[in-house]
This record gives sequence, C-alpha cells and structure tokens, in this order.
Amino acid sequence: MNFYGRTQQLDKLHKEMSSDDMRMTLIYGRRRVGKSELVKQAIKYSGIKSIYYECKQVTEASNVQSICEVISEEQGLPKLGYTSFDELMDYVFNLAREEKIVFVLDEYPYLRENIKGLDSILQSLVDKYRETSRLKLIILGSYVDIMKSLLEHSNPLFGRIDLVIDLKQMDYYESSLFYPNMSLEDKVRIYSVFGGIPYFNRLVDDKKTVKENIIDLIASPGARLENEVSMYLNAEISKIVNANEVFTALARGFSKYSDILSQSHVSSGPTLVDVLEKLMKMEVVEKKAPINDEENKKKAGYYICDNLSLFYFRYIFKHLSQLKIMDSDVFYDKYIDKDFEEKYVPHKFEEICRQYLIRQNRLGNIEPVIEKIGKYYYDDPKTRTNGEFDVVTQDEIGYVFYEVKFRKRKTSKEVIDEEISQIKSTDLNCYKYVFFSRAGFAAEETDEIKHIELEQLYK
Repeated sequence: MNFYGRTQQLDKLHKEMSSDDMRMTLIYGRRRVGKSELVKQAIKYSGIKSIYYECKQVTEASNVQSICEVISEEQGLPKLGYTSFDELMDYVFNLAREEKIVFVLDEYPYLRENIKGLDSILQSLVDKYRETSRLKLIILGSYVDIMKSLLEHSNPLFGRIDLVIDLKQMDYYESSLFYPNMSLEDKVRIYSVFGGIPYFNRLVDDKKTVKENIIDLIASPGARLENEVSMYLNAEISKIVNANEVFTALARGFSKYSDILSQSHVSSGPTLVDVLEKLMKMEVVEKKAPINDEENKKKAGYYICDNLSLFYFRYIFKHLSQLKIMDSDVFYDKYIDKDFEEKYVPHKFEEICRQYLIRQNRLGNIEPVIEKIGKYYYDDPKTRTNGEFDVVTQDEIGYVFYEVKFRKRKTSKEVIDEEISQIKSTDLNCYKYVFFSRAGFAAEETDEIKHIELEQLYK
C-alpha cells in the first residue's frame, strides 16, 4: 500500500525518533484521517524497534495482558506476567535504557477510561525516566476533546509532551495522489465527494468513472461508505436526531445561526449551540466570518467542512428510502447528477482554489504574502443590498478578488469585465482581480487581471 503526503509530519516524527533522549508525542485528529498509518510509516523508515498497541474498551487487566503479549512477540521475550499498567510501563521504560524503542498507544482514550489516574501514572514514569530512558512514547486518539485536555495546565501530563500533531485532512492536491489516472476535472469531482480522508481516497478506483465510484462507495445499498457518516456521528454524539437536523439545514445552504435554528427543528437555542460546538470540535463543521468584519457575530456563518458529510446529507440522507428500492443508476441520475455537476462541484471548486492559494502562499510563491483569505462582506449602495464574495485575500497592499468558474466553456473577456463591474459597484476596493477557470480563457491577462487554469492547480 502506497503512502502519500504528510511530509512535514513525517519529518517531525523522524526527528523525535532519532533523538537519543526520551521523547513523548501526542497525535490527535478525527477518525480515518490517517494517524495510525502516519506513525507506522515513520516507524518503518526509522528502523527502530517498536511496540504498537491498539487500546481496547476492556478492563485494565485485559489491556495489560494484551500489551504483554505484543511486547513478548515483538521483542522476542518470554511471556510477561504483569497485571497492572504502571508496573508494565515501568518495565517498558527500563527496557529502553540500552536502546531506542518506540512504544505506541493507539486510541489512548479507550485505555484512559478504564485505568484510573492513567495520565498521572504516565506523568510519574516520564519524570522518573526522563534522564535515563531512550523510550519514544507516542499516544494517539480520535476523541479530539479528550486528547486536547492532556495539554491543559491542570492535566498531569502538561509540560511533558515534546511534540503535538493535530492531524488534519489532506488538501485537494495530496488527495489527488491517490487517484493519479483520473482527469483533472474528475479529480476535482472526486475530492468534492471524498475530501482529504486517506481511508476514503484509498477506496477510489481511478479506472472507473466518478459516477461509478460514487455509486460503489456511497450511493447504493450496502456500499462501502454507506453508513460511514452516521456511524461517525453516533460514536461522538448522544442525541443524533439534533445533529441530523442541523446537518440537513446546513446541507440545504442555511449558514446563519437564526436560519439554522428555524430550519432545523432543534428544540432550543442552547441546544443548537451545543450541537454546533460539538460538530466544530469534531472538525466536520466550521464557523467562518468575513475577513473584513471578523468580530461581527451576526455576519458569521456555519458550514459543513467535511466533504463526505456534505455529500451524504445533500443527496443520500433525505432519500434513504428511495435508495433502498431503486436501481442505483436511476437513483444517481434522478437525485444527484444534475445538481452535483451544476451546483455542488462548482461550489467545492471554490474551496479547492482557496486551498491552492494557501498552498502556494506557504511555498513562498505569492508576493506579497497573503495575510488573510476568506469571504468578504459588502454593501451595494446603489441597490441597497448586501452580500458576500466567496474568495478574497488581503495582503500589505490591499485586497485581491478571486472569481472561480467550473464551466465547460472558456471564460470570456465579457464575463470578466462584467464581474469586475459588479465588484466596483460595491465597497470592495481591489488592486488585482484573479480568475480561476476549468476550461481556460478567451481573454488576455493584464497587469490588473490574472488568469489561473485548472492545470496549474495540479502542477
């Protein structure tokens, strides 16, 4: 199995593993984002002896027995007879006095909920062996709230963790490496559905069409990812009904708090706040404010930032009954095809273009460097209306406006002139206009107007 991307994280882990000192690393991120594979890849290239244990939701005694078996097998040792976790870990820290050993506790929260004072136990051992052991202790977890709590001042492990990795979804470019044989346009479409989750992207078959992949993986009875979104939500949220209601409203395009409250049928404002906060902590929903009015809560909006969740609630969730009784091709053509191509993908293409700008900015390829990127709230004094531009950046000179077109035909000079005329009628004062186009351009660039074609996004 090939491993793509994550070069910065791999470099950081390699540095930790290469150290002669005892090191402790904390890695967290949502399910399926690739935490385990990242660590396994780092271990593979380090050449260091390792003990990898995936914690289970069982008693301390059962977990300890399982860890003993793993250690015995990995280290070629006689069967260990420890019954308590602190004694076993004391043995592991001692074992690493003479040589480097990587010890991984995957899904640490499962172990933590069944061993009283686990954080304190580890803190005591880290302090005891900090100067004498060469152990590389790595703890992983998908329950982001719990993992973040280990970094708080009140937690016993505060100040003991040497490296923290908050593992996010891959961007559009790294995700495309999983399906290299697809056309650039289809790479945009596939990312729009499966996002930057490595587990999902490994399931994509780039010898099949986008439609075939969608049907095979999510839009047919018994599809591999048919229950992925609902299972993920159920694992994290107690009242799934409220989450479903909020997701349905967001997927329909309602982003303002008041609109979500009125459209979602959630019982009360405080309940909605709780649900939104939980979904944001799970990193499936994000709150965005315009870059020119970031402190104005009324102008902020909530958006589904996980592509599979958005696709699921836009097309699958509300048609689950039909999905079970209809032919999959007919279902796709009736409920997905037209809206997906004309509205859904063009909207997600805007996000891809934002990611492109951020990627280029980090690489030092944009001058002057972008300081802010996001939506821009505007007032149109002529029509006495207001609205938002979706992609605007700010730098030391001023604002740059971006228009994104995912159309079959080339973007003409007339279209560009019309867009710029509309912008100039608002209070957005730009010094440059940049246009992204799927099909290219039937116009020339100027000092003020720049073009970016689809091919540039994947170079």
